[in-house]
Amino acid sequence: MKSPRRLTRLSTLLLGFMLAGCGTLSNVAPEAEVPQKAQRVCGDPASRHIDQWLPGMVEQQSPAMVVGVIDAKNKRHYWQFGVTDAEHNYPVNEHTLFAVGSLSKGMTAEATAVLVAQGRLHWSDTLETLLPPSVALSEDAKKITLLQLVTHTSGLPRQNMDLPMLTAFVRYLGNGENFYAHLDSDNVVADLADFSKPASDEPRYSNLGYAVLDYILRYQTGLRADHLVESLIFAPLGMPNSSFTPQKLKSYPLRAIGHAGSQPKFIPRGQVVPDWQFTGNMIGAGGLYTDAADLLTFAAAHLGGSGDAALDKAIHDTMQIYYPREKEAANIAWVTDTYGEQSITYQVGYIGGYSSYIGIDRKNHFAVVVLQNSFTWQNNLGHSVLRQMLEEQRHYATCHLATAA
Repeated sequence: MKSPRRLTRLSTLLLGFMLAGCGTLSNVAPEAEVPQKAQRVCGDPASRHIDQWLPGMVEQQSPAMVVGVIDAKNKRHYWQFGVTDAEHNYPVNEHTLFAVGSLSKGMTAEATAVLVAQGRLHWSDTLETLLPPSVALSEDAKKITLLQLVTHTSGLPRQNMDLPMLTAFVRYLGNGENFYAHLDSDNVVADLADFSKPASDEPRYSNLGYAVLDYILRYQTGLRADHLVESLIFAPLGMPNSSFTPQKLKSYPLRAIGHAGSQPKFIPRGQVVPDWQFTGNMIGAGGLYTDAADLLTFAAAHLGGSGDAALDKAIHDTMQIYYPREKEAANIAWVTDTYGEQSITYQVGYIGGYSSYIGIDRKNHFAVVVLQNSFTWQNNLGHSVLRQMLEEQRHYATCHLATAA
C-alpha cells in the first residue's frame, strides 16, 4: 500500500502534467499571425476599413464571437457573429454579457493599484504585515510582497497541487464543473505555511496568488474584491454592464451561454457546460461578467486617461513592465509581447465555456477586445488584429508621404 506522502507526490506530478495543457483561469499566451502585407498601390484607397479585412481573419471556433476595436482616431468598431446558444438563439452584439475568467484579475489588480495610489496599501507590503497574525506563514511566504502577488512573481504555484485538487480536476474533464472550491475558500491561506520559493524569480502564473490577494483586500479594507472593483473601477469609468454578480444585470437573461471547446476534454465540442460561480476568494480572480462595449471603455482609459487622478496613477502603475523579456513580460496583471517596434500589452481569460482577450498598443493608440462563448485555445485573433492594424496604418503613412512628395 502506498504511503499518504507518496500518494501526495504522485497526485502532484499527475496534476502538474494534466494542467500543463489546461489554462483554465490562466494566461495561455496567444500567437500573432503574420500581418497581411498590403498589395495595394497608393492610387487605391490608402486605408481599408477594418470590416474589409477582419472577417477574413476569423476562424469560427465558438457559437458566437464579439470583437471590439478602438482605432488610431479613437473611433470604436464592433464586429460579431453567432448566437448565445441553440436554445435561446439570441444574436450577440457589443452589449451581450460573457464570462471573462482571468480578465477579472486585471480589474482586481487595478483596484489594488488605486488603493496604493491612495496610500492605503504599498507595493512593498509583505504577507507578514498584510495577513492576520493567526495565518501561519513559512519564512519564504512572509517575504512575498504585494507587488509580487499582482505581477505573478511571488513564486506561488498555479494552484494547490494535492489529491483533492486532482480528483476535482478529473471530474471537471467529464462534467465541466468548477474545480477551484479550495481556492475560493478561506482555507487557501493554509497553503502558505509550507511554501518554499523557487530558485528562479521568473513569473509563474498563480491563481493561488490572486486568491490570497482577495483574502488580503477583504482583511485590509473590510470589503470583498468585487465591491472594491465596482466602486474604484466600474463606477468612475462608467461600465454599467460589468458585474461579479451578473444576475442583477438586466442583460443577464440574454447572456452568451458557455460551451465546450478545447476543454473539458471529455465533453463534445459545442455542448453547453455549467457556469462557474465564485463567492469567496476567487471572485476577484475569475468571477467577472462583462461585454465588449465596457471592456473597450476600460481599454480607452489606458489609452487616454480617465480624468481621475488616483485611477490614472493606478493605470500608470499597472502598465509598467516589472519583469522584462520579449514575450510575456510581466506587468501588473497585464502581460506584454514585443514584435519589432510594436508592443502589445494584453490579458487573456479562460473559464468554463468561455475565452476572452483584451489587448492594447499604447504607442499607436489601438485596442482590441475578443469575447467567445466556448473554451478555445485558438485565442489568437486579438494579437493578429493589432498586428494588422499597424500594417494598415503603415500603408496609409507610406502612401501619404508619397503623395506629399
